[in-house]
Amino acid sequence: MRVISRVRALIGVALVQLRHERLRTVLAVVGVAMAVLSSVLLASVGAGVVATGQEKFDQSGRDLWVSGGPVQLRPGSVGGFQNSLVDAHTVERQLEQREDVRTANPLIFQTLYASTDGEEYETLVGVGAASSGGSVSFSKGGPIEGGDSHYAGGSYDGPMQHEVIIDPRTADQYNVSVGDTLYLGGTLATARNNEFTIVGISSTYSQFVGAATVVMPPSEMQEITGTTASDRATMMSVQVADGADVEATATAIEQDFPEYTVRTNREQLESMLEEQAVVLASGVGLVVLAVVAGVLLLTNLQLSFVYRHRETFGALTAMGTSRSSLAVVVLTNTLALGLLGGLVGVGLAIPSIWGLNYVAAALSGFEGVVSVSERILAGGFAVSLAVSLVGGLAATLYLSRLRPLEQLR
Repeated sequence: MRVISRVRALIGVALVQLRHERLRTVLAVVGVAMAVLSSVLLASVGAGVVATGQEKFDQSGRDLWVSGGPVQLRPGSVGGFQNSLVDAHTVERQLEQREDVRTANPLIFQTLYASTDGEEYETLVGVGAASSGGSVSFSKGGPIEGGDSHYAGGSYDGPMQHEVIIDPRTADQYNVSVGDTLYLGGTLATARNNEFTIVGISSTYSQFVGAATVVMPPSEMQEITGTTASDRATMMSVQVADGADVEATATAIEQDFPEYTVRTNREQLESMLEEQAVVLASGVGLVVLAVVAGVLLLTNLQLSFVYRHRETFGALTAMGTSRSSLAVVVLTNTLALGLLGGLVGVGLAIPSIWGLNYVAAALSGFEGVVSVSERILAGGFAVSLAVSLVGGLAATLYLSRLRPLEQLR
C-alpha cells in the first residue's frame, strides 16, 4: 500500500506541474497534436485514395487495361495529349476475337473546346468511348445509337452521330440537359463546325478523371481532334469472358501484344499511384518533419523543465528522495503532455478530414477521398506516445546526470 500511495503522490506532483506551468504545457500539447494531426491526415488521404481508386475501377465493369505506354502531354497541340496506343480499332477487333475476352473498348482522352452558342468557349475533357453496355449508367437520357459507325472500317467516312453524353458537372456548368446542343472540337475552328446534341447524362466516365466531361464515339473524337491517321487511343479497356482467369488472360494478351502493357485493375491503380511518387514522398517528408519537430519541441521543453528545477531536484535527492522517484515525476509529466497532445490531435483530425473532403470534392470532383478508420486514429495516438516517450527518456537521462550537491552550492 505504501508503494501505491507513494506512486500516486508522485503522479499528483507531476500533474500539478502541468497546471503550474501553463505556457509550457500548451506549447508541448500543440507540438504533439500537430505531429499526430499530420500523421492521421496523410494516412487518411492515402487510405482514401486507394479505396476510392479501387472502387472506381470495380464500378467500371472492366478487368484489364491495355496501354502503349505513358500518356504524353503536347502543349499547344490539338487535344493536348499524345495518346500512345496506335491502331486502336484494329487492336479492339483482334482482342474481341479471343475466346477469353468478352468485350474490348478503346478509351480516348482529349481536351476539347466547348460552347453553347458557338461564340464563347471553355475547355473540358472529351472522352472517346462506347456509351452502351451495362457498365454505363444514366441519370437522364440514354446511350448514343449507331455506335462507332463513323470509323467505317478505317476510312472514317461513315456518318457522324453528332451526339454526346455529358456528366452532371457539365450540365450544371453550361446549364444544358438532354436535347440541348454543344459546339465541340479540338480547335476553335473545328468546334464552330461541329454541333453535338446531348442525348444522355452519365457520371460513369467523369469518375475516372474527376472533371467535367463529354463522351462521344471514339472515331468522332479522333475526327474532331485530327488523330484519324494514326487511330490513336489512350488505352483499351477489356472485360474477360465468363469463367476466364483475369491474370492468365492478362499474361496471354501481353504475350500476343508485346508492344503493349496489360494491367489488372489493381495494377493499373498502383501504376497511377507510382506516377505520383514525388507527391507522396513530399507528403511523407512533411509528416516526418512534423513528428521530428514535435519530438524536439517536447524534448526541449522537458529538458528546460529539469534544468529550471535542478536545485529543487538536488534538494530532494539530498533529503533522501530516490532518483527513480524523480524519474517517475518527469516521465509522468511528459506522458501526460503526450496523452493530451494525442487527444487534441485526434480530436482535430475529424473536422480536418471533413474539410479536406470538401476541398477535394470541389477541386477534383471525387467525394469521400479522405477516409479515416479506427486503426488510423489509433496509429496517430501511438505517435503521441512515441513522441512523449522520447522526450521523457531524454529528460530522465539528463536528470540522472545531475549532481545534487553541485546544484545546492
